[in-house]
Amino acid sequence: MSVHYQRHGDIGVIQIANPPVNALGQAVRSGLVNALKEGIADTDAKALVVLADGRTFIAGADIREFGKPPQAPLLPDVITHLEACPKPLIAALHGTALGGGLEVALGCHYRIALAGTRVGLPEVKLGLLPGAGGTQRLPRLVSVERALEMITSGRFVEAEEALEAGIIDAISDAKTPLEAGLAAAQEVLAGTQTPRITGQLPAPAADSQAITKTLEHLNQQSPELFSPFRIVEAIQACVDAESLEAGLRRERELFLACMDSPQRAGLIHLFFAARSPHLVPNVEKASAFKHVALIGEHPLFERLQKAAQKAGISLTSTPDEATELCLLAPNAPRDSGKACPVIALEEIGAGSDSACSKDSALSLIIAENGHIAELINVSAEPIIQQRAALTLKALRLNIVVSQQKSMLRAMHAAIQQAPTSERQSALEQLSVNMAKQGFCYRESDLDLLAVEAFGYPRHLGGPHRQATLSTAAQDV
Repeated sequence: MSVHYQRHGDIGVIQIANPPVNALGQAVRSGLVNALKEGIADTDAKALVVLADGRTFIAGADIREFGKPPQAPLLPDVITHLEACPKPLIAALHGTALGGGLEVALGCHYRIALAGTRVGLPEVKLGLLPGAGGTQRLPRLVSVERALEMITSGRFVEAEEALEAGIIDAISDAKTPLEAGLAAAQEVLAGTQTPRITGQLPAPAADSQAITKTLEHLNQQSPELFSPFRIVEAIQACVDAESLEAGLRRERELFLACMDSPQRAGLIHLFFAARSPHLVPNVEKASAFKHVALIGEHPLFERLQKAAQKAGISLTSTPDEATELCLLAPNAPRDSGKACPVIALEEIGAGSDSACSKDSALSLIIAENGHIAELINVSAEPIIQQRAALTLKALRLNIVVSQQKSMLRAMHAAIQQAPTSERQSALEQLSVNMAKQGFCYRESDLDLLAVEAFGYPRHLGGPHRQATLSTAAQDV
C-alpha cells in the first residue's frame, strides 16, 4: 500500500511507502487524502504526522506519469486538504524533500527534519515551475528575494540553511523520521512549539529590487529560457494577489504555460536520456567488476580512487591474480594488461578510432570538461562492456556506452571544423548520421553527450532530437 494511517498513542501517523523515492504518483496522492481523512476522523488522535519510509521523504513527481493526462486528485488539491487539517499537522523530513515533496511539507503546519536533509524546488531544471503552491507558500516563509533565488536556480538547500531561512522549524537528532515526528507533535501539543499554517501567513513584502535584479541576471545568463521568467511572474503574483487562492490560480496558469512549452519537452527528454545511458541493450544480470588495475598515470585515476572504497571496488596499480579488469592510461605500455578485459583510456583530441581496435576491445574517452565519458565497444562481448560500464559508474563516472566508433570524438572533430555560428547545425547533422550508422545504442545518448560534453543548448533536448523535430516539421 502506498500510504497508510496508524496511531501511536495520541498521535496519528500518515506513512508514505512508495519506493524507491516515494514519488507523488496518483496512488500516493489519493492515499494521502484518504489517510488524512482517517486521521481527522480519529477522535483519539490529537495531532498528525506525515512521514515516509525508506531513504528519503518525497523526492518529487512520479516520472512514470510524465506526458500522461493528469489524474485526480491533483497535487494542489491534496495540499489544500493538508493545509486545512483541523489538527496540528507535522511533516517529518529526511533524505530529500524536493519539488512536490517540499510543497507537501509546506502544506503542513510544522516541519522537522533529520540532520542531513536537503530541500528544494528544482522544477526549473525540467522547464517547469512549482505548480502546487511552491511559488506562493515559500515566499511567505523566506521573502521574495530568497524564494526567487531558490526557485529560479532549482538548487538543493541543506537543513541548516533551511532552518535559518524558516523553511523548516527544527532539526532533530533523532534516528528515524517517526521518532522525530512524534517528539515534535508532543512539543506542539504541549505548547512548547508553535505550528504555522503557511497559506495563512501574510503575503511577503514587495521587493522590486529583487525582482529587477533577478530579471537582469536571467536576461544575462539564460535569456532564451521560458520557465525562469514565469517563476518571477508567479512570485510577483504572490505579492500582488488579493488572496492565497488568487495567487494559486495565477501559479497554475503559469505552470500550464510551462507544460505547453517545447522547452519542457526538450528538458524532460534529456532527463530520461540521463537515466540509463550506461546500459547495454539486451544484457541482463550483469554485475560490476570488483578488482580493477589502473595501469600508468592519469588525473582520472585519482577520481576513481576516491570513490573506490565506498563502491566496494579494489584498485591496484599493477595487475595480480585477483584482477578482473585493467584500465590503461595513454602512457601505459599496451602489453601491460593481464589476460583479462582491458580498457584503453584515450584522449579526446588524440589519435583516431583505429587505434582503439588494435589495442583493446574497449576504449574509454573522457569529455574535456570531465562531466561525462564514453565507453566504446570495439570488439568485446556485450556482457563485458556492461560489466565494465557498471564498474565505472560505481566509481562515480557518468558513462554513455556506444559501439564501433567514438561519438565524442566525432562531435569534437565536427565542432573543431565548423565555424562558431554553424557548430549547432553541424552537431545536428552529425548526430543523424551517427544514428544511421549504428554507433549509438539509443538516439538519446547522442543528445546527452552533445549537451553534457559540448554545451549544446539543453532546452532544445539535444541535436538528434532537434534535427528530428525539424525534419518532421518540414514534412508536414
